[in-house]
Amino acid sequence: MAKAKNARQIVIMESTAGTGYRYATTKNKRNHPGRVEFKKYDPVVRKHVVFKETK
Repeated sequence: MAKAKNARQIVIMESTAGTGYRYATTKNKRNHPGRVEFKKYDPVVRKHVVFKETK
């Protein structure tokens, strides 16, 4: 039996505040083929900022 390919992909999210802080998360590459953005907490600046997917 063949193994099904996984639709989820590990991506690195980097802070737009310029601190260099990163999160590792997963996304479904079928539902979100482009780069994703999330508003998450950056502990360096101690507030929520936009994190963008890097490649």
